Amino acid sequence: MRRKKKNTEFAEDIINESTGKATDSKSRYATALKKTNKQIIDDVRFGRSVSLEFFRNNAWLLMVIVVALLSLIGLRYKTKTKMAQIQSLTTELQRAESSKLQEKAAYMSLIRETEMRRLVAEKGLGLDFQEQPPYELLIEN
Repeated sequence: MRRKKKNTEFAEDIINESTGKATDSKSRYATALKKTNKQIIDDVRFGRSVSLEFFRNNAWLLMVIVVALLSLIGLRYKTKTKMAQIQSLTTELQRAESSKLQEKAAYMSLIRETEMRRLVAEKGLGLDFQEQPPYELLIEN
């Protein structure tokens, strides 16, 4: 059974070949292992670390990730708009309930007054509701 070599062992083997010269792809790999942090950061920054082959090999995965992110963004937008709509409908419902209570109070007042007039007329008491409030008389000394 063959043992897999680690990246550093592979790079050492490439560099320590008997001829002293490595093949083109192998030499690039060996130099990539020896890069400094600044070089690595520059490669990532300028897009040299991710090759076209990476995108070709992982195109479906990248498309799935992009579609998933777009659907999550859309879901979040839809949720926020629905929450705003729920809030406005709740406010409208509270106002309608308040208006209903006011109308009910006015209706009940009207029914009581009408019922009282009917009873007064039925009993023949001769009482009548005043249309204006009572006067206040001030006596001066």
